[in-house]
Amino acid sequence: MIQQISDAELEIMKIIWGNRSEVTWFSDIMDGLAARGRPCQKNTLIVLLSRLMNKGFLSARKIGRRNEYTTLISETEYQTAQTRTFLDKIYEGSAKGLVSNLIMGDLLADEEYEELKRLLEKGKESE
Repeated sequence: MIQQISDAELEIMKIIWGNRSEVTWFSDIMDGLAARGRPCQKNTLIVLLSRLMNKGFLSARKIGRRNEYTTLISETEYQTAQTRTFLDKIYEGSAKGLVSNLIMGDLLADEEYEELKRLLEKGKESE
């Protein structure tokens, strides 16, 4: 089971997931947080990265005086786990309840509604 992570930890993971290379350096994370308007103190970032490693999201390897971080859980895996948790908690596991709420609550843009409709039709065709 994939653990929950805090908002601050999620910001870090988004930077790492968004990195095109397999490893991310500490300095890349610091720069990424600053670019997102969320600068972080070095010691705070060290604590957050340590928590992410303890939760099984990252591994670290020391290269000289620098650490390189590798993700152990993909963004898609995390999103899927969080969606399941949300569905179970809010909609008692009903995806239909969620989609219905999105439509009836006028929470989808017209383009999103049409895309969702296409995805559902495509899913029906592949049966």
